[in-house]
Amino acid sequence: MSKRDLYEVLGVAKDASERDIKKAYKRLAMKYHPDRTQGDKDLEVKFKEVKDAYEVLTDDNMRARYDQYGHAGIDPQQGGFGGGGGGAQDFGDIFGDAFGDLFGGGGGRGGRQSRAQRGADLRYNLDLSLEEAVKGKSVEIKVPTWVSCDPCSGSGAKKGTQAQTCGTCHGQGQVQMRQGFFAVQQACPTCHGTGKIIKDPCKPCSGQGRVQKSKTLSVKVPAGVDTGDRIRLASEGEAGQFGAPAGDLYVQVNVREHRIFQRDESNLHCEVPIGFTVAALGGEIEVPTLDGKVKLKIPAETQTGRMFRMRGKGVKSVRGGAVGDLICRVVIETPVNLTDSQKELLEQLGEATTSKHKPKEQGFFDGVKRFFDDLAK
Repeated sequence: MSKRDLYEVLGVAKDASERDIKKAYKRLAMKYHPDRTQGDKDLEVKFKEVKDAYEVLTDDNMRARYDQYGHAGIDPQQGGFGGGGGGAQDFGDIFGDAFGDLFGGGGGRGGRQSRAQRGADLRYNLDLSLEEAVKGKSVEIKVPTWVSCDPCSGSGAKKGTQAQTCGTCHGQGQVQMRQGFFAVQQACPTCHGTGKIIKDPCKPCSGQGRVQKSKTLSVKVPAGVDTGDRIRLASEGEAGQFGAPAGDLYVQVNVREHRIFQRDESNLHCEVPIGFTVAALGGEIEVPTLDGKVKLKIPAETQTGRMFRMRGKGVKSVRGGAVGDLICRVVIETPVNLTDSQKELLEQLGEATTSKHKPKEQGFFDGVKRFFDDLAK
């Protein structure tokens, strides 16, 4: 064993809790594990250092002796390491203890229990109109998935029988392979990690404990959802094998493009065409909202592109907060399909107007003139 300070090896304080020690070990073991270091001998030595430090500091008796006597208290030649009722843990136990189900391991030091694998999570893409997303609704969806087998209640064994404990792993679901001081756990090849052997399988599910089926679910879509939001339905994903818990179903929301409104978080935007006369003289027009039509007052001399904000006519987000606004951008519509008399009236209007009636036009052409004058200098 290395003579370096064990707390320093793990990078923890002397009063570190067992949880902090495990976290530090997990981080360093992942960094120096031989599977990742590809035969680097120096890193293998560091990995053994980390493992030895973890063995001592997670054993209350050994940690107390180390804190009092240092390395002398745990030196095997002096009866320390493994003596006095402490004992070094088997490497496989430490590995499974710290990494948990990261490597498929089971419970704590009192023995490892096999775990049936939870069913997979599923995703369902749900298209909604803007109105449905803003106001919310309940929808029915049909999801093809794996569901628990009714005849065997998900056990995989024929009704009236039960699975037997695997003789290879003795119900642990895992076996160990050793090479030197390394021990690697793998799923038992006989029972495939379940810890059980089904000698008389259920015919409808072929011993899997689940069958493929389409199920119909009612999904309550809350008001204010938007594209990218997800609705989680717990335990509505795939059923696990051999009675294991089901995964979850995630309903992914996509709001279809609207022909009038564009949504920007809680606000709605739309373009409103107005006539030439209303823009010049002012007036009142009707604009659409998701709750019906409302009146909008247009002041005289309104120009294209002007924005009008209608408070509280937007969306209330599913995340809360105030209701957004409706922002209307007016666009002046040029008259089309004019009669001869209408054209004549417009020509008369054009002749009667001067630069003071068209400040933007005059300002633009004045700027153009200055530009070319500067070029000519």
